[in-house]
Amino acid sequence: MAYPDLHLLVACRSFLKEDIFRTLFDVQDDPRDQEAQSRFAAVLLQQAEEKGLQGNVFSAYLVYLLGEGDTIAARTIESKGTYGAGLKQVLTQDMKILLPYIKSKASDFMEGTFLDAYTPARPLMDESSASLARRLTACEDAVAAAAVLLEQYSRYGRGTLARHIAFRIAHDGKFIGIDDFPVLFWEDLIGYETQKEKLRINTHNFVQGKQANNVLLTGARGTGKSTAVKALANIYHTEGLRLIQITRDQLVQLSAVMQKLGNIKSKKFILFFDDLSFDEGESGYKYLKSAIDGSVMTQPENVLIYATSNRRHLLKETWQDRKEELEEVYRHDSANESISLSDRFGLILHYEPPTQEEYLEIIDHELKKSGVTLAKSELRIQGIRWEMEHSGRNGRIAAQFVKWYLGNV
Repeated sequence: MAYPDLHLLVACRSFLKEDIFRTLFDVQDDPRDQEAQSRFAAVLLQQAEEKGLQGNVFSAYLVYLLGEGDTIAARTIESKGTYGAGLKQVLTQDMKILLPYIKSKASDFMEGTFLDAYTPARPLMDESSASLARRLTACEDAVAAAAVLLEQYSRYGRGTLARHIAFRIAHDGKFIGIDDFPVLFWEDLIGYETQKEKLRINTHNFVQGKQANNVLLTGARGTGKSTAVKALANIYHTEGLRLIQITRDQLVQLSAVMQKLGNIKSKKFILFFDDLSFDEGESGYKYLKSAIDGSVMTQPENVLIYATSNRRHLLKETWQDRKEELEEVYRHDSANESISLSDRFGLILHYEPPTQEEYLEIIDHELKKSGVTLAKSELRIQGIRWEMEHSGRNGRIAAQFVKWYLGNV
């Protein structure tokens, strides 16, 4: 079979620097050169193990490169949030060249078939990459393949943005994908229907490009505040939403992080502060106040801040703040400083501790998910006994009971 000349790539021209193409060119120059074939196989084998590529490794690696998106098309969509007809035309021409290779196997270029159905030590379990591979190999022509790629970059993004739902921030400001981010389901959140609906609508509006508010979720511990945010990240991942976990110690980086996220126009980001509060004398909260409202740089339209806290006003209030002998002006300023931070959040949702019935409903729901149904009387006795042996009742304590029960009864 006569394959297209890879040297004619334009939008994907950066691929030519990859070792796989350099060794492939040597094989194509002399198909009988076994030493060149061995180098080609060695490169593919290394990539298979490093990246967890399985099955048809040659095709999988080409799809991996396209998914990583070191192309003009992917970078343009990421930075601009859209693409023009000219870029689509260029990408279509490139796919006329690449598609025949994607539909090929390693054994088409070398002796031996061990790379045609390969299983690495740790296969890559990534649904976005697997979906891209299925769709590309099913394409009948370059026009369809280009459309698949443009939809992939627009919907999922490229590289780590496509592979991960949530990220943490490294000390140097880089975003590190969280591989073990939990898969959480909205229907598993029991109770707090009003709070959940307001949070869901706000997030849906944000993803749809409508007006939305920064959100502060406050109240009792273990009531599912953080779980609700994480569940929404799972729900809206395929619509371009990504969760960025940021800690209180990283507040000094907040403006730089928001600016960086604002430059990625193809995605929506929730900056998530979990269990946020500030002790007396801390000044880090001022970075948050400035970033949300008051800085010269406005908050990017594709970035919202969601925070959970056990404190309604985030700043710790002490009896010293309330002493009558202090100046009235000082006390007024102190109160305003405390309240002004929480006022930066347009939507404030408060979570009270669950009632006993809600607590038992959570236990019943989680047990039934595991195929266990307790009689109401037994559920009440066991659940209340567990509550009394622990620090009250909430969703977290209910989940701990379920773990104990499933493991010991």
